Amino acid sequence: MNDHLYIALGLAAGGLPVLPLRKGKMPFGNCRRCAENACGGRPNMKTPGPCVCPQPCHGWAAATTDTHTIDSPTWARAWREAAAVAYHPGGAGLTVVDLDHAAAITWAHETLPATLTVASTRGEHWIYRGAMRSVNAVRPGVDIKSTMAYVRWLGPSTGSMAELPDAVRALAVRAPSTGRPMPQPVTVPAPAGGGECPHRTPAYLHRGIAMAEQRITEARNAIHATVYRTFLAVLSTHGRCGCLTDAHVARLFTAAQAKGESPRHCTDAWTNARTTLGL
Repeated sequence: MNDHLYIALGLAAGGLPVLPLRKGKMPFGNCRRCAENACGGRPNMKTPGPCVCPQPCHGWAAATTDTHTIDSPTWARAWREAAAVAYHPGGAGLTVVDLDHAAAITWAHETLPATLTVASTRGEHWIYRGAMRSVNAVRPGVDIKSTMAYVRWLGPSTGSMAELPDAVRALAVRAPSTGRPMPQPVTVPAPAGGGECPHRTPAYLHRGIAMAEQRITEARNAIHATVYRTFLAVLSTHGRCGCLTDAHVARLFTAAQAKGESPRHCTDAWTNARTTLGL
């Protein structure tokens, strides 16, 4: 068996979504069927697309724990040509702090709690339990890889994994530049309701929103798809009457953004769900 395939199957069995990388540590390019988002959006996840392409050609979004897919004939050519194995940390509920040089490593030792560590080509990867949005260059030599990103598998690690600290989450919050205007707050779209509410009690709505928040919060992988399906479920039940308010929608958006979704992706998912239901 191909060494990369053997490693990938072992990682997938342990819960890490994996994908093959070609030379240059790059994912395999989109096939003709999926080129330029023709498959529905999955290559860059601007929209939650229902891509059914069997090829490993969607970058981080192709990462999977399905061993049958990984060891399938459609992935065989990619493994023959693969130069490395990568994984999607956010899909496993993890965050990798990528430290590119000695100065960055020194900063991490002085600033961050100790955690699972693996040596990289130029520095170290510090791996924490918990997902967040991925951001590059949060400080010199430091990248954050979690949701919507892939990380090359580097081999055995040392130490014990710690919970994702606030100090790492704070790195993704950048202060606005003094030379540019403050960004405007994102407007949370509310459904165009107004019809007669068929529900006997407000508790039905409150319970439904709480369950939707929980579904998003507890998602371990496929965050984009989970958010979209949850929005779709809420709108299918409450989107045609006047009971769903901006405050309810804001709760759903907050839960989604806590899992790494950007405000734009939340708005896109909400709009797509409304369009699907004809609202």
